[in-house]
Order: sequence, then structure tokens, then C-alpha cells
Amino acid sequence: GFRIGRTGVALSKEVRMTIRTLAERGCSRRGIARAARVSERQVRYELSREEGRRDGRGKVERASPLEGVIRAWCGGFEVGVALNATALHEHLVSEHGYGGSLRSVQRYLRRRLGPGRVRARRRVETPPGAQAQADWAEAPRMRVGGRRGVSAFALRLSYSRKSAVVWSQLKDTLSWLWVHGEAFVRLKGVTATVRVDNVKTAMARGAGVWGEVNRAYLRYAEEARFHIDPCPPRSPEAKGKIERGILDLRGWGPGPTSEWSSLEELQAWTDVRLREWESRRTSPATGRGVLESWEEEQGFLGDCTGLPEPFDLMGRRPVRKDCTVAFDGRSWSVPFRLVGARVEVRRCARRVQVLDRGEVVAEHPRDGRSLIVRDLSHYEGASTGRVMAPAPLGRIGRRLEELGAMAPEERPLDLYAALAEVARW
Repeated sequence: GFRIGRTGVALSKEVRMTIRTLAERGCSRRGIARAARVSERQVRYELSREEGRRDGRGKVERASPLEGVIRAWCGGFEVGVALNATALHEHLVSEHGYGGSLRSVQRYLRRRLGPGRVRARRRVETPPGAQAQADWAEAPRMRVGGRRGVSAFALRLSYSRKSAVVWSQLKDTLSWLWVHGEAFVRLKGVTATVRVDNVKTAMARGAGVWGEVNRAYLRYAEEARFHIDPCPPRSPEAKGKIERGILDLRGWGPGPTSEWSSLEELQAWTDVRLREWESRRTSPATGRGVLESWEEEQGFLGDCTGLPEPFDLMGRRPVRKDCTVAFDGRSWSVPFRLVGARVEVRRCARRVQVLDRGEVVAEHPRDGRSLIVRDLSHYEGASTGRVMAPAPLGRIGRRLEELGAMAPEERPLDLYAALAEVARW
């Protein structure tokens, strides 16, 4: 009959009703305490509350001295009138020197007006292929490859409830785009929209529809052909399907303290275990199995065979006359026909890509240390109507290229002498 409150042990509603009923029948306080299994002190306190006595524990509200001002500002506490507690607090501070907090004003209004109106929520079930919901799940104590801590990216189709779970040890922009691609491949398609939380890899600034989407993520979504749908801040019910999926992961997924030799082993186990679990589940939207509903939904999903390669840095750069663009502290060559144009450059996991009008026109590996990275084929070809082809290499230039391609022990000494003689003339 007891419940734990913030200030100690309080009596439940049933026990309080028992005390009042026995008191009305004329029972003594000792008898009431014995029957309700409480102390006589608690009985006296409950009966004094019924008589309307002050128990000495009430606090004087800080806004009480300004009740007349507050009542006039609020229009006499009319029921059903929406009040702005923030505006009232600012008025009290600026005009009457009120030193209390905004929370004290909110408590004062709540006691006078009662609880505010409850806003009903609309239950939404999206059509097939329309939406997927994404979120992260953390496993800080799991060990993978001797390293502690790993994250699971979960993407769930809102219609069929088919999910994809992809593990990652990092949560940077590159990993964020990579897990999207892996999840789309497992779902065998791309939805029209993806509802995401307001993580920094998705939202560069702000939250919800008023926030600014991360540029790399926005560009990735444009090429993968889906729309980013940020959910409102502090609204977990706005993506309740994936929140449910994260809770389900705790039931069928690996243990929070388990150990795995590699991320690939953990991922393979997860793919098999998830499919087994979903084979026994039912989609609420269709009333059929999740896998059966997913097969129906695949006809409404976009193609996932041409997904862009994940990248964590991008920018638009002009092509210089030497057929290179400056990006990420280096110079990268591009086809000469693009001299004077502005191209898009991306830093991917193992390479740098240069795109013109959405098409990849040049790729270079990132593993080298050279500050000038060239592809000699970019200088070859016929002139265009806008750009003339570079002058071809002369005899010395061609011989130097051949010499550079040889191993040092294979280079003949007479070749050096011949080159020096040609250069003299």
C-alpha cells in the first residue's frame, strides 16, 4: 500500500481512502493504524489534511506577491485561454523587478489554471516504398577485434517493418554515408524519404525542418535519389518505428558484453539472426509476415545498384590551365577539356573523385604523399570547341618519361649523355 515519493514514503490512494472510511465509521486512530498497517502519525496527518489544516510543509510561491499583476496580465485566469509563460516572466522581470525563474512562473500558472490541454497525435502509416527511419544504437561494452565499443546503424522500412542493421566502429560523416549504402543494399532498394535524428552527421546546424542538412549528406541523398526528412527535436514518437526496432535489437541481437574477432564476423551473424527473427514477425500495416510484406514493397523501392561512393569532404573547384584542381592540400589532374570549368571534388575513403555534372571524370588514389597527382591520359586527346589540347611532349620530354618509368639499375649511362647533348642544342 506504499509508494516511494521524492520526499520519502507516501501513502497510496487506496490506503488513504481506507483511513477516511474507517474514520467516518468512528474507529479510533490506533484501530485505523492497525487495520491499514500504517503508523498513528500517518493517520493523524491524513485526517488533518481532510480537515483542511496546514501541515507546515507548504512553500510560499515566489510569484504570489504579484498575483494582482499576473491576474490582470492573464485576463483573470480565463479557462481555455492560451498563455505565454515566457512573455509573462519577461514582463514581470522588466516592469516589476521579479527575481524568480521562468519555472516558478510556470508552476504558479499551472496551480491556478490546472494542467494544459493534451495534444492528440495522429497515427500515420506510410504507403510502400515511401519512408525508412534511421537511428544509431550503442554497444559501449562490446569488444570487436580487441577494441571496445561499437555502434549499430538501424534502418527500418516503415511499411513492411523490414530492417537492416550495419555495425560500425566510427560515427563520422564517411561512416554515416557508408552504413546508408550498406543498409540500402540489404533492403534491396532506396525509399523516397529517410527520416533521421538530428545527429551532426545528418544536420550541420539546427534541428527539424528548420535545420541545415550536412552538405555531404545532402549531396549523397541527391545522387541516391531519396529525400532527407529530419524529425522534430525531442520527439522520439516522430520516429517510433525505428525506436521500436532499437528495442527489438536488444532482444534478438548480440549480448552487450560479447566479444567478436572482427566486424565482418559480427555483421555476418547479425544478418542471419535478423532474418530468422523477422521470419516470425508480422507487419502491423499489412497483417502479414514482415518478409512477405517486404517482397511486396520491393517493387516500390528505388534502384540501389548505382549508389555513390561515400565521401566525407566535398567542394567545387575551378580547373586551372595546367589541368589540375586544388583540393585537400594537393593538386589533382583532370581531363584538359574541363579547363576553366568548375567541378565537384570529393574525398572518399581510398580515393579522390572529380565529377562534372554528376559524372565521375577523374579518380586518384589517396595513399600517396605527392602534392601533385597526375594522370598522363588527362593531357591526351583532340581539341574541343572551347579548349585547345596541350602541346605534345618533345623528344626530351618523351625520353624523360621513358627514363622515369625504368628502374634505376636498368637506365643506360649513354642515355643520360644523349639527353644532355640534346638539351645543349
